[in-house]
Amino acid sequence: MPHLVLLYTPDLETDADIPGLCRALADTMLEQRDAEGKAVFPTGGTRVLAYPAAHCAVADGKGEYGFLYANLRMATGRSAEVHKTVGDSLLAVLKARLDPLLQQRPIGITVQIDHSTAQVYDAKHSTLHPLFNR
Repeated sequence: MPHLVLLYTPDLETDADIPGLCRALADTMLEQRDAEGKAVFPTGGTRVLAYPAAHCAVADGKGEYGFLYANLRMATGRSAEVHKTVGDSLLAVLKARLDPLLQQRPIGITVQIDHSTAQVYDAKHSTLHPLFNR
């Protein structure tokens, strides 16, 4: 963890550089630091996943409307200041990367950050983390 999941209207698939957006968001997550200057997210655990919605209805359906919903799921223990800084940074990347489309038509962007306070099972196995823990 952290996992940033993007869900978006299928038309954005052809109108936006989704792979480039994913990389830019992951890089932004890896740049985040807390008040002590420590990395907020582990390199090996940072993931950005993007999915076009198989079915969707946006607003009244009378326009060429789009949306992109970004949900960041992270472990507990980070401050409200970190949550805000991370959220603001992710929103800034989304706005900048999607600006050409935002200028052409209505697109809603939502960024939410969640953390679990009642995990009942959390197992991990990774050969990826050791690459960055040296």
